[in-house]
Amino acid sequence: MATLSAVLASTHHPFYLKATELTPEAERIPQAAEWKAKVEAYRETLTAAQPELLVMVGSDHFHQFFLDNYPTFLIGKQPVYDATFYNEEREFSIPKYTLAGDEELSGYMFQGLLDRGFDFSISHELKLDHSIICPIITTRPDADLPVVPIYTNIFAPPLPSAKRFYDLGRAIRSIIDEYPRDVRVAAIGTGHLSLELGGPLQFGEHGPDPEWDLKAIEWLANGDVDAVLDDVTFEKLSQSGNATPGFLDLVLMLGVAGPMKASYVDQLDLFHTREMYVTWYPDRDPRS
Repeated sequence: MATLSAVLASTHHPFYLKATELTPEAERIPQAAEWKAKVEAYRETLTAAQPELLVMVGSDHFHQFFLDNYPTFLIGKQPVYDATFYNEEREFSIPKYTLAGDEELSGYMFQGLLDRGFDFSISHELKLDHSIICPIITTRPDADLPVVPIYTNIFAPPLPSAKRFYDLGRAIRSIIDEYPRDVRVAAIGTGHLSLELGGPLQFGEHGPDPEWDLKAIEWLANGDVDAVLDDVTFEKLSQSGNATPGFLDLVLMLGVAGPMKASYVDQLDLFHTREMYVTWYPDRDPRS
């Protein structure tokens, strides 16, 4: 049977690589060195789990899905995934990637999700954007493990509820636990804390709602499912920034982990957003 060796939930900042490595040192932002050190420490939480396969949760930033046809939930099933999109190369200096897929687990998970009442779309021609590539850059820069990508709709209302995202995480967890193959699986999902894109709150000294950010991190760190389900609605998320509904993908990862305390929690205030790094070890903490 498969072993879920780690669950990671973090923000995905597309400028990380450009800000910390690709910009001349004298021109980097003041937080660059601290940011890189925090990411490298976070990377070790995945490395210690010794994964052989990655289930990755992200969202398409209107690169291939649009308001006229945006799937609520989608899974990729193909032998190879290409990344990234031209605007991500141009604006963020994210390089191109080719990631191996795992069609066997994709097919098994797709059927398992249907059996559990989740009507997923499936793609055999999915191209990955920075919601998947950013955590590859930060947690597995060698890009040497096969992936099963799962995309959710966090951008085009109406969105599923926080409970639906959490329940989807529980379903993904049960499918991994039942997967009849001796393989170590890590689940990695990225989203946002309070975030404003293209709006008046975008360029402040910190994220749009720093108090909410700290509360949200505490929910995840403590595995406080009840607080999340009581307080996380589309309306409340949107009050904290027009892209804050991206937090729903982090709720999904809490569902994969279950109502347990995180083994690793870190954060960094980056003037217009707050970065967050959380790891749970459902099996055992390999660092102890």
